[in-house]
Amino acid sequence: MTTNPAPDLLTRRDAFYRELEPHAMAALWTRLRKLIPSEPTPAGVAHRWSYAAARPYLMESAMLISAEEAERRVLLMENPGLPGTSCITSTMYAGLQLLLPGEVAPAHRHTQSALRFILEGSGAYTAVDGEKTYMEPGDFVITPAWTWHHHGHEGNAPMVWLDGLDIPIVSFFNGGFREEFDSVVSPVTRPAGDALARYGTGLMPVGYQASTLNSPVFNYPYARTREALFALPHAGAPDPHTGYLMRYTNPVDGGWAMPTIATMIRLLPTGFATLPYRSTDSTVFVCVEGSGHVMIGDQRLELAPHDIAIVPGWSRYTLHASQDLVLFSYSDRVAQEKLGLFREQRF
Repeated sequence: MTTNPAPDLLTRRDAFYRELEPHAMAALWTRLRKLIPSEPTPAGVAHRWSYAAARPYLMESAMLISAEEAERRVLLMENPGLPGTSCITSTMYAGLQLLLPGEVAPAHRHTQSALRFILEGSGAYTAVDGEKTYMEPGDFVITPAWTWHHHGHEGNAPMVWLDGLDIPIVSFFNGGFREEFDSVVSPVTRPAGDALARYGTGLMPVGYQASTLNSPVFNYPYARTREALFALPHAGAPDPHTGYLMRYTNPVDGGWAMPTIATMIRLLPTGFATLPYRSTDSTVFVCVEGSGHVMIGDQRLELAPHDIAIVPGWSRYTLHASQDLVLFSYSDRVAQEKLGLFREQRF
């Protein structure tokens, strides 16, 4: 049982707290509940970026600056609840990148890990650590930390993809480094498709030793992913809280494909709605195909192809499919799991 302190004691306490400030000290008991809350407070807000609304601005940007001049011609998506941070969640970055036919985005490398999720176009490629891979809509492509990479476009129509990076995580640890290559493109030393052939077919070179925490497969083609997803309904009912949810894996150890970014894809059949769910990772959703919506509390966010939506961590939500709905998603779940912090709740 607590008692209310006398007024003179409150006055002495306030004076004590003020005396501590010039010495760069503070009383923990005045801040304890904020430092260690009873449960997480969602960071940022739920929001949806309509691709139909964003695409005209992306195309207009091509009339203002070239891919080479910009280095990366990207319109980033900033969470309205995190103004000035350039972040879509407190730990993740997101941006829409445009490459026009004949353009090259020059080679560089950085300690931030990156993913590309392809939205539209054909004929563009990314060259990562000596191998070129061509990209098609729905493909999930990895650029591991500190690998030389550049992008080029040999097709005849605009190419757009979503960039997802762990920039806020790297910034928190003050571990950000970058370097420009000494020419526009970095050397290509292996044939296109080499990594997928060596590591992505259920086979592995004898004696292979992993040199990084990333998957050695750096392009997961959507044609294969989609075939696997749409085979799942024949084997049983979807999970009531997540639908048919699959994660991209590292074939070396079966773990997540990236060390700091958890990447997943799911199918929600027509008319299916999930039961309420929440987890500690703030999640970025990308509508790949189909249509539906997500409910976060009383807020409804519509989902059409290429739309992007954010659900803040520890926010209760449900997913609803009007037509067979395929959603790609990424978050910091893999980092939380490694630190023993990840928690989910199914209602």
